[in-house]
Amino acid sequence: MIRVNFLFCIVLLFAMTLPMLVLYTTSTLGPLLSSDLHFDSSLLGYLIMSSFGLAAVLSLWAGAIVDYLGSRYTLLMLFSSVGLAFTLIATVESFYSLLVAAAICGIAQALANPVTNLLIAQQVPPEQKAGIVGLKQAGVQLAALIAGLMLPSIALQYGWRVAFGIVVPITIFFCLSVSFVTPKKHIRAQARLKLLPPNSLLQRLMIIQFLIGTSLSAFVTYLPTFAIQQNMALPLADTLIAVFGAVGMISRIVLTPMGAKLKDESLLLFMLAAIAAVSMAITMNATPDSHWQLWAGAIGVGLTAVATNAIAMSMLVRDPAFGPVTFSSSLVSVAFFAGFALGPPLFACVSIYFENLFASWNTLIGALILACVMAIVLAFARRHKVEHRRV
Repeated sequence: MIRVNFLFCIVLLFAMTLPMLVLYTTSTLGPLLSSDLHFDSSLLGYLIMSSFGLAAVLSLWAGAIVDYLGSRYTLLMLFSSVGLAFTLIATVESFYSLLVAAAICGIAQALANPVTNLLIAQQVPPEQKAGIVGLKQAGVQLAALIAGLMLPSIALQYGWRVAFGIVVPITIFFCLSVSFVTPKKHIRAQARLKLLPPNSLLQRLMIIQFLIGTSLSAFVTYLPTFAIQQNMALPLADTLIAVFGAVGMISRIVLTPMGAKLKDESLLLFMLAAIAAVSMAITMNATPDSHWQLWAGAIGVGLTAVATNAIAMSMLVRDPAFGPVTFSSSLVSVAFFAGFALGPPLFACVSIYFENLFASWNTLIGALILACVMAIVLAFARRHKVEHRRV
Protein backbone atom coordinates (compact mmCIF):
# COMPACT_ATOMS: atom_id res chain seq x y z
CA MET A 1 0.00 0.00 0.00
CA ILE A 2 1.38 3.42 -0.99
CA ARG A 3 1.47 5.87 1.86
CA VAL A 4 -0.87 8.86 1.55
CA ASN A 5 1.74 11.60 1.07
CA PHE A 6 1.88 15.06 -0.44
CA LEU A 7 2.69 13.94 -4.00
CA PHE A 8 -0.11 11.36 -3.92
CA CYS A 9 -2.62 14.08 -2.98
CA ILE A 10 -1.27 16.53 -5.58
CA VAL A 11 -1.51 13.95 -8.38
CA LEU A 12 -5.11 13.13 -7.37
CA LEU A 13 -5.92 16.85 -7.22
CA PHE A 14 -4.56 17.62 -10.70
CA ALA A 15 -6.01 14.44 -12.18
CA MET A 16 -9.33 16.18 -11.52
CA THR A 17 -8.14 19.74 -12.32
CA LEU A 18 -6.55 19.36 -15.75
CA PRO A 19 -9.42 17.55 -17.55
CA MET A 20 -11.88 20.21 -16.37
CA LEU A 21 -9.78 23.18 -17.48
CA VAL A 22 -11.37 23.03 -20.94
CA LEU A 23 -14.75 23.96 -19.42
CA TYR A 24 -13.56 27.00 -17.50
CA THR A 25 -11.07 28.25 -20.10
CA THR A 26 -13.84 28.09 -22.68
CA SER A 27 -15.93 30.22 -20.35
CA THR A 28 -13.30 32.83 -19.46
CA LEU A 29 -11.35 32.97 -22.75
CA GLY A 30 -14.37 32.33 -24.97
CA PRO A 31 -14.75 35.95 -26.13
CA LEU A 32 -11.10 35.99 -27.25
CA LEU A 33 -11.46 32.65 -29.04
CA SER A 34 -14.62 33.66 -30.88
CA SER A 35 -13.14 37.02 -31.91
CA ASP A 36 -9.83 35.61 -33.19
CA LEU A 37 -11.24 32.51 -34.90
CA HIS A 38 -14.31 34.40 -36.21
CA PHE A 39 -17.23 32.39 -34.85
CA ASP A 40 -20.32 33.43 -32.91
CA SER A 41 -19.97 33.29 -29.12
CA SER A 42 -23.23 31.28 -28.91
CA LEU A 43 -21.26 28.34 -30.36
CA LEU A 44 -19.12 28.10 -27.21
CA GLY A 45 -21.71 25.77 -25.73
CA TYR A 46 -21.00 23.24 -28.47
CA LEU A 47 -17.34 23.08 -27.43
CA ILE A 48 -18.51 21.98 -24.00
CA MET A 49 -20.96 19.55 -25.59
CA SER A 50 -18.22 17.94 -27.69
CA SER A 51 -15.96 17.44 -24.69
CA PHE A 52 -18.49 16.26 -22.15
CA GLY A 53 -20.54 14.40 -24.74
CA LEU A 54 -17.54 12.20 -25.51
CA ALA A 55 -16.82 11.93 -21.78
CA ALA A 56 -20.37 10.72 -21.15
CA VAL A 57 -20.10 8.01 -23.82
CA LEU A 58 -16.65 6.86 -22.72
CA SER A 59 -17.72 6.82 -19.08
CA LEU A 60 -19.90 3.81 -19.87
CA TRP A 61 -16.68 1.82 -20.14
CA ALA A 62 -14.39 3.99 -18.00
CA GLY A 63 -14.69 1.86 -14.87
CA ALA A 64 -13.98 -1.30 -16.86
CA ILE A 65 -11.03 0.38 -18.58
CA VAL A 66 -9.53 1.38 -15.23
CA ASP A 67 -9.97 -2.16 -13.91
CA TYR A 68 -8.39 -3.56 -17.06
CA LEU A 69 -5.42 -1.18 -17.42
CA GLY A 70 -4.75 -0.33 -13.78
CA SER A 71 -4.20 3.06 -12.18
CA ARG A 72 -0.69 3.66 -13.61
CA TYR A 73 -1.51 3.32 -17.30
CA THR A 74 -4.89 5.00 -16.85
CA LEU A 75 -3.32 8.08 -15.25
CA LEU A 76 -0.75 8.24 -18.05
CA MET A 77 -3.58 8.15 -20.59
CA LEU A 78 -5.43 10.86 -18.66
CA PHE A 79 -2.56 13.36 -18.47
CA SER A 80 -1.40 12.61 -22.03
CA SER A 81 -4.84 13.27 -23.53
CA VAL A 82 -5.07 16.63 -21.75
CA GLY A 83 -1.60 17.56 -23.02
CA LEU A 84 -2.56 16.60 -26.57
CA ALA A 85 -5.85 18.49 -26.40
CA PHE A 86 -4.28 21.74 -25.16
CA THR A 87 -1.46 21.46 -27.69
CA LEU A 88 -4.06 21.29 -30.46
CA ILE A 89 -6.18 24.10 -29.00
CA ALA A 90 -3.12 26.35 -28.89
CA THR A 91 -2.48 25.77 -32.61
CA VAL A 92 -5.95 25.53 -34.24
CA GLU A 93 -7.08 27.92 -36.97
CA SER A 94 -10.83 27.17 -37.15
CA PHE A 95 -13.83 26.49 -34.93
CA TYR A 96 -14.17 22.90 -36.17
CA SER A 97 -10.56 22.11 -35.28
CA LEU A 98 -11.23 23.63 -31.87
CA LEU A 99 -14.25 21.35 -31.56
CA VAL A 100 -12.10 18.25 -32.14
CA ALA A 101 -9.39 19.44 -29.77
CA ALA A 102 -11.91 20.12 -26.99
CA ALA A 103 -13.45 16.67 -27.51
CA ILE A 104 -10.12 14.98 -26.75
CA CYS A 105 -10.38 16.29 -23.18
CA GLY A 106 -13.45 14.06 -22.88
CA ILE A 107 -11.11 11.06 -22.65
CA ALA A 108 -9.47 12.45 -19.52
CA GLN A 109 -12.78 13.57 -18.03
CA ALA A 110 -14.21 10.06 -18.37
CA LEU A 111 -11.22 8.45 -16.65
CA ALA A 112 -10.68 10.99 -13.85
CA ASN A 113 -13.23 9.88 -11.26
CA PRO A 114 -12.91 6.08 -11.67
CA VAL A 115 -9.11 6.06 -11.46
CA THR A 116 -8.84 8.51 -8.56
CA ASN A 117 -11.62 6.75 -6.65
CA LEU A 118 -9.87 3.40 -7.21
CA LEU A 119 -6.61 4.76 -5.78
CA ILE A 120 -8.46 6.13 -2.76
CA ALA A 121 -10.42 2.92 -2.20
CA GLN A 122 -7.25 0.82 -2.34
CA GLN A 123 -4.66 3.01 -0.65
CA VAL A 124 -6.35 5.40 1.79
CA PRO A 125 -7.36 4.35 5.34
CA PRO A 126 -11.14 4.31 5.89
CA GLU A 127 -11.11 7.24 8.31
CA GLN A 128 -9.37 9.45 5.70
CA LYS A 129 -11.34 8.46 2.60
CA ALA A 130 -14.01 11.18 2.73
CA GLY A 131 -11.42 13.90 3.34
CA ILE A 132 -9.22 12.75 0.44
CA VAL A 133 -12.26 12.49 -1.85
CA GLY A 134 -13.20 16.06 -0.94
CA LEU A 135 -9.65 17.23 -1.56
CA LYS A 136 -9.31 15.63 -4.99
CA GLN A 137 -12.81 16.72 -6.05
CA ALA A 138 -11.78 20.28 -5.17
CA GLY A 139 -9.48 19.96 -8.16
CA VAL A 140 -12.45 20.63 -10.41
CA GLN A 141 -12.89 24.03 -8.78
CA LEU A 142 -9.15 24.65 -8.77
CA ALA A 143 -9.54 24.57 -12.55
CA ALA A 144 -12.09 27.38 -12.28
CA LEU A 145 -9.74 29.38 -10.06
CA ILE A 146 -6.84 28.97 -12.51
CA ALA A 147 -9.04 29.78 -15.52
CA GLY A 148 -10.57 32.79 -13.80
CA LEU A 149 -7.45 34.40 -12.32
CA MET A 150 -4.26 33.20 -14.04
CA LEU A 151 -5.07 32.36 -17.64
CA PRO A 152 -6.99 35.56 -18.57
CA SER A 153 -4.05 37.76 -17.52
CA ILE A 154 -1.66 35.56 -19.53
CA ALA A 155 -4.02 35.68 -22.51
CA LEU A 156 -4.38 39.46 -22.41
CA GLN A 157 -0.61 39.95 -22.25
CA TYR A 158 0.74 37.15 -24.47
CA GLY A 159 -2.33 35.86 -26.36
CA TRP A 160 -4.82 33.09 -25.73
CA ARG A 161 -2.66 30.51 -27.52
CA VAL A 162 0.09 30.94 -24.93
CA ALA A 163 -2.48 30.69 -22.15
CA PHE A 164 -3.61 27.30 -23.45
CA GLY A 165 -0.08 26.17 -24.31
CA ILE A 166 1.23 26.76 -20.80
CA VAL A 167 -0.87 23.82 -19.60
CA VAL A 168 1.12 21.33 -21.72
CA PRO A 169 4.37 21.23 -19.67
CA ILE A 170 2.25 20.77 -16.54
CA THR A 171 0.73 17.61 -18.02
CA ILE A 172 4.22 16.33 -18.86
CA PHE A 173 5.30 16.81 -15.24
CA PHE A 174 2.37 14.75 -13.99
CA CYS A 175 3.03 12.03 -16.55
CA LEU A 176 6.49 11.70 -15.00
CA SER A 177 5.01 11.68 -11.47
CA VAL A 178 2.59 8.81 -12.06
CA SER A 179 5.08 6.03 -11.36
CA PHE A 180 5.75 7.40 -7.86
CA VAL A 181 2.13 7.22 -6.67
CA THR A 182 0.73 4.08 -8.30
CA PRO A 183 1.31 0.35 -7.65
CA LYS A 184 3.89 -1.39 -9.83
CA LYS A 185 1.62 -4.39 -10.31
CA HIS A 186 -2.08 -4.42 -11.14
CA ILE A 187 -4.47 -7.30 -10.56
CA ARG A 188 -7.35 -7.08 -13.00
CA ALA A 189 -10.76 -7.20 -11.39
CA GLN A 190 -12.17 -8.69 -14.60
CA ALA A 191 -10.69 -10.44 -17.60
CA ARG A 192 -12.57 -8.47 -20.23
CA LEU A 193 -14.41 -5.19 -20.63
CA LYS A 194 -18.10 -5.49 -19.90
CA LEU A 195 -21.05 -3.35 -18.88
CA LEU A 196 -23.40 -4.00 -16.00
CA PRO A 197 -26.79 -2.36 -15.37
CA PRO A 198 -26.91 0.07 -12.40
CA ASN A 199 -28.95 -0.95 -9.36
CA SER A 200 -31.91 1.13 -8.19
CA LEU A 201 -29.94 3.27 -5.74
CA LEU A 202 -27.32 4.07 -8.34
CA GLN A 203 -30.00 4.96 -10.89
CA ARG A 204 -31.47 7.56 -8.54
CA LEU A 205 -28.08 9.08 -7.80
CA MET A 206 -27.35 9.20 -11.55
CA ILE A 207 -30.56 11.16 -12.19
CA ILE A 208 -29.63 13.67 -9.48
CA GLN A 209 -26.17 14.14 -10.95
CA PHE A 210 -27.56 14.51 -14.49
CA LEU A 211 -29.94 17.29 -13.43
CA ILE A 212 -27.33 19.15 -11.38
CA GLY A 213 -24.73 18.74 -14.14
CA THR A 214 -27.16 20.25 -16.68
CA SER A 215 -27.71 23.36 -14.56
CA LEU A 216 -24.12 23.73 -13.41
CA SER A 217 -22.45 23.56 -16.83
CA ALA A 218 -24.82 26.08 -18.39
CA PHE A 219 -24.39 28.41 -15.41
CA VAL A 220 -20.58 28.31 -15.61
CA THR A 221 -20.45 28.60 -19.41
CA TYR A 222 -22.75 31.59 -19.76
CA LEU A 223 -22.24 33.47 -16.47
CA PRO A 224 -19.40 35.68 -17.86
CA THR A 225 -21.35 36.28 -21.10
CA PHE A 226 -24.47 37.20 -19.13
CA ALA A 227 -22.37 39.48 -16.89
CA ILE A 228 -20.91 41.27 -19.92
CA GLN A 229 -24.46 41.80 -21.23
CA GLN A 230 -25.13 43.56 -17.91
CA ASN A 231 -22.24 45.97 -18.69
CA MET A 232 -19.66 44.24 -16.50
CA ALA A 233 -16.08 44.49 -17.82
CA LEU A 234 -14.51 41.29 -19.20
CA PRO A 235 -11.75 40.98 -16.53
CA LEU A 236 -14.34 41.41 -13.79
CA ALA A 237 -16.68 38.91 -15.46
CA ASP A 238 -13.84 36.37 -15.52
CA THR A 239 -13.26 37.05 -11.83
CA LEU A 240 -16.77 35.71 -11.23
CA ILE A 241 -15.49 32.29 -12.36
CA ALA A 242 -12.45 32.61 -10.07
CA VAL A 243 -14.71 33.39 -7.10
CA PHE A 244 -16.97 30.51 -8.11
CA GLY A 245 -13.93 28.22 -8.17
CA ALA A 246 -12.53 29.42 -4.84
CA VAL A 247 -15.75 28.92 -2.89
CA GLY A 248 -16.32 25.65 -4.73
CA MET A 249 -12.98 24.32 -3.48
CA ILE A 250 -13.91 25.26 0.07
CA SER A 251 -17.33 23.64 -0.20
CA ARG A 252 -15.96 20.35 -1.52
CA ILE A 253 -13.21 20.12 1.07
CA VAL A 254 -15.51 21.03 3.97
CA LEU A 255 -18.84 19.48 3.00
CA THR A 256 -17.57 16.08 1.77
CA PRO A 257 -16.23 14.88 5.17
CA MET A 258 -19.18 16.60 6.85
CA GLY A 259 -21.57 14.61 4.68
CA ALA A 260 -19.72 11.40 5.57
CA LYS A 261 -20.69 11.94 9.23
CA LEU A 262 -24.41 11.99 8.39
CA LYS A 263 -26.57 8.89 8.38
CA ASP A 264 -27.62 9.69 4.81
CA GLU A 265 -25.98 12.27 2.54
CA SER A 266 -29.08 12.30 0.32
CA LEU A 267 -30.70 14.98 2.50
CA LEU A 268 -27.57 17.10 2.19
CA LEU A 269 -27.85 16.79 -1.61
CA PHE A 270 -31.45 18.04 -1.30
CA MET A 271 -30.41 21.11 0.71
CA LEU A 272 -27.54 21.99 -1.62
CA ALA A 273 -29.64 21.69 -4.79
CA ALA A 274 -32.37 23.84 -3.22
CA ILE A 275 -29.93 26.60 -2.24
CA ALA A 276 -28.37 26.47 -5.72
CA ALA A 277 -31.82 26.99 -7.26
CA VAL A 278 -32.35 30.08 -5.11
CA SER A 279 -28.88 31.36 -6.06
CA MET A 280 -29.65 31.05 -9.77
CA ALA A 281 -32.95 32.86 -9.23
CA ILE A 282 -31.00 35.72 -7.69
CA THR A 283 -28.46 35.72 -10.57
CA MET A 284 -31.09 36.11 -13.29
CA ASN A 285 -32.30 39.36 -11.71
CA ALA A 286 -29.00 41.19 -12.28
CA THR A 287 -29.24 44.41 -14.29
CA PRO A 288 -26.73 46.83 -15.89
CA ASP A 289 -27.12 49.01 -12.78
CA SER A 290 -26.94 46.21 -10.22
CA HIS A 291 -24.25 43.54 -10.27
CA TRP A 292 -24.36 42.22 -6.70
CA GLN A 293 -26.75 39.48 -7.89
CA LEU A 294 -23.98 38.10 -10.14
CA TRP A 295 -21.55 37.83 -7.22
CA ALA A 296 -24.21 36.35 -4.96
CA GLY A 297 -25.09 33.77 -7.61
CA ALA A 298 -21.47 32.78 -8.25
CA ILE A 299 -20.85 32.34 -4.53
CA GLY A 300 -24.16 30.58 -3.87
CA VAL A 301 -23.84 28.05 -6.68
CA GLY A 302 -20.15 27.53 -5.92
CA LEU A 303 -20.88 26.74 -2.28
CA THR A 304 -23.71 24.31 -3.05
CA ALA A 305 -24.17 22.66 -6.45
CA VAL A 306 -20.42 22.26 -6.89
CA ALA A 307 -20.13 20.14 -3.74
CA THR A 308 -22.82 17.65 -4.79
CA ASN A 309 -20.56 15.68 -7.15
CA ALA A 310 -17.89 15.29 -4.47
CA ILE A 311 -20.50 14.13 -1.98
CA ALA A 312 -21.88 11.67 -4.54
CA MET A 313 -18.39 10.24 -5.13
CA SER A 314 -17.85 9.93 -1.39
CA MET A 315 -21.12 7.99 -1.14
CA LEU A 316 -19.87 5.56 -3.80
CA VAL A 317 -16.50 5.05 -2.11
CA ARG A 318 -17.99 4.45 1.34
CA ASP A 319 -21.24 2.58 0.59
CA PRO A 320 -20.98 -0.74 -1.31
CA ALA A 321 -24.77 -0.71 -1.82
CA PHE A 322 -24.22 1.41 -4.94
CA GLY A 323 -21.98 -1.26 -6.50
CA PRO A 324 -18.22 -1.69 -7.16
CA VAL A 325 -16.47 1.67 -6.84
CA THR A 326 -14.96 1.91 -10.35
CA PHE A 327 -18.20 0.72 -11.94
CA SER A 328 -20.48 3.04 -9.93
CA SER A 329 -18.08 6.00 -10.36
CA SER A 330 -18.08 5.59 -14.11
CA LEU A 331 -21.88 5.45 -14.37
CA VAL A 332 -22.40 8.47 -12.11
CA SER A 333 -19.85 10.23 -14.32
CA VAL A 334 -21.90 9.20 -17.39
CA ALA A 335 -24.92 10.96 -15.93
CA PHE A 336 -23.00 14.01 -14.72
CA PHE A 337 -21.13 14.47 -18.01
CA ALA A 338 -24.30 13.93 -20.04
CA GLY A 339 -25.83 16.78 -18.06
CA PHE A 340 -22.73 18.89 -18.62
CA ALA A 341 -22.92 18.21 -22.36
CA LEU A 342 -26.62 19.07 -22.54
CA GLY A 343 -26.66 22.17 -20.33
CA PRO A 344 -24.93 24.87 -22.46
CA PRO A 345 -26.66 24.08 -25.82
CA LEU A 346 -29.99 23.72 -23.97
CA PHE A 347 -29.51 27.15 -22.39
CA ALA A 348 -28.72 28.64 -25.81
CA CYS A 349 -31.61 26.92 -27.61
CA VAL A 350 -34.19 27.93 -24.99
CA SER A 351 -33.03 31.55 -25.04
CA ILE A 352 -33.19 31.64 -28.85
CA TYR A 353 -36.64 30.02 -28.96
CA PHE A 354 -38.18 32.32 -26.33
CA GLU A 355 -35.99 35.28 -27.36
CA ASN A 356 -34.93 36.02 -23.78
CA LEU A 357 -32.58 34.64 -21.14
CA PHE A 358 -35.19 34.41 -18.39
CA ALA A 359 -36.66 31.24 -19.89
CA SER A 360 -33.17 29.70 -19.93
CA TRP A 361 -32.53 30.60 -16.29
CA ASN A 362 -35.91 29.17 -15.31
CA THR A 363 -35.05 25.93 -17.12
CA LEU A 364 -31.89 25.57 -15.02
CA ILE A 365 -33.82 26.31 -11.84
CA GLY A 366 -36.44 23.70 -12.82
CA ALA A 367 -33.71 21.07 -13.25
CA LEU A 368 -32.43 21.80 -9.75
CA ILE A 369 -35.93 21.51 -8.28
CA LEU A 370 -36.29 18.09 -9.92
CA ALA A 371 -32.92 17.15 -8.39
CA CYS A 372 -34.35 18.07 -4.97
CA VAL A 373 -37.29 15.74 -5.55
CA MET A 374 -35.00 12.88 -6.61
CA ALA A 375 -32.78 13.43 -3.54
CA ILE A 376 -35.81 12.85 -1.31
CA VAL A 377 -36.67 9.72 -3.31
CA LEU A 378 -33.09 8.45 -2.89
CA ALA A 379 -33.21 9.09 0.87
CA PHE A 380 -36.38 6.99 1.23
CA ALA A 381 -34.91 4.22 -0.94
CA ARG A 382 -31.71 4.02 1.13
CA ARG A 383 -33.70 3.98 4.37
CA HIS A 384 -35.92 1.21 3.03
CA LYS A 385 -32.85 -0.82 2.00
CA VAL A 386 -31.31 -0.48 5.47
CA GLU A 387 -34.54 -1.53 7.18
CA HIS A 388 -34.85 -4.49 4.82
CA ARG A 389 -31.34 -5.66 5.76
CA ARG A 390 -32.20 -5.52 9.47
CA VAL A 391 -35.27 -7.68 8.88
